[in-house]
Amino acid sequence: MLAASAAALPALLATAGCRSSDAFAGPDPLAGGPALSPDVITLQEVIAAERAMIALYQAAVNGDLRPAGQVRALLAQHRQHLGQLQARLVVPPGASASPASSPSTSSSASSASARVSIARLRAAERASATDLVQRLVTAPPALAQLFASIAASDATHVAALAGYGQG
Repeated sequence: MLAASAAALPALLATAGCRSSDAFAGPDPLAGGPALSPDVITLQEVIAAERAMIALYQAAVNGDLRPAGQVRALLAQHRQHLGQLQARLVVPPGASASPASSPSTSSSASSASARVSIARLRAAERASATDLVQRLVTAPPALAQLFASIAASDATHVAALAGYGQG
C-alpha cells in the first residue's frame, strides 16, 4: 500500500497543479538529484586529469619508451594518486558521478595514442603540478593537503624524467 501511495503521489500533485515543494517543506524530492558541490566537481576534475596522466604513461609503456622500468615506477605512483583521490570522492545518490571534461584532460587523453616521449611526460607532469597548486586556493584543507602532496610528487617526476634524457 505504501509503494502504491508513493507511486501515485507525483500524479496526484501534477493533477492538482502542485509541485511537491508546495506540499512538503525541504528539498523537492521530485526535482531531481542534488547539485554537486564545487569541491566534488573539483575532485572529479582532478580525478579525470589523473586518469589522463595514467593513460599517457600507459601509452609510453606500451610504446616501449626507455627506460621502461623507471616509467613503470612513475605510472605506479600515479595509480596510487588516483586511488587516494577516488577514496575521497563522495557523490550524493542521484547526482551525476562523471565530471565534465576539461580541455587539458581531453586533449591529453586523445593524444595519448601518439608516440609519447620523455619530454612529453615531463611537460604533462609540470602542467599537472601547476594545475594542482592553483587549485589549492579554493580547495578545502583536506583536499588542499592531498593536492599539494600530489603536486610535489609530480614535480619530483619532472626532475626524475630530466635524468632520462629527451627520448
